[in-house]
Amino acid sequence: LKAMHDVSEALGLPRLPRRIECYDISNTSGKEAVASMVVFQDGKPDKKSYRRFRMQLSDGPNDYAMMQEALWRRFKRGLQERASAETEDRVTGKQRKFSAFPFSTLPQILFIDGGKGQVSAAKQVFDELNLDIPLAGLAERNEELFIPKQSEPIILPRDSGALFLVVRARDEAHRFALSYHR
Repeated sequence: LKAMHDVSEALGLPRLPRRIECYDISNTSGKEAVASMVVFQDGKPDKKSYRRFRMQLSDGPNDYAMMQEALWRRFKRGLQERASAETEDRVTGKQRKFSAFPFSTLPQILFIDGGKGQVSAAKQVFDELNLDIPLAGLAERNEELFIPKQSEPIILPRDSGALFLVVRARDEAHRFALSYHR
């Protein structure tokens, strides 16, 4: 819980990030590209919510385009599921849980394995879909966080719970993507 508070404070989030999604792209020599989505609920992995997206792009390896494809597919479907759930609620008069629609639950923050370029690509998708979800990219070399419209990275203290949580989510997304190729 403290790590989530630390993440919220470091990134200036409007609320505690109870649901965190993290994305990574993986391919083998430019082929069989896959994007992974891992979910952390209340700071812990929620493995039943993990998803993989086999890339449909055929222009060769392009991390930015593949990230956009994965995010577009995930959030477009999520918005459609939310609309379906709301319509069903109005018709039946009963309120269904969003859990019946797995993509309808949106994260309080989204992390991407990558730096400024990946964050810009993701932000473009969010802008097109009119989504206002906080977004950050974790650049692996120095574990720097990049957020849209900020040129300088955010450096979390090396011993902070926030850094541990973000790195753990990124590493889990990486592991889950690589497991597809095995």
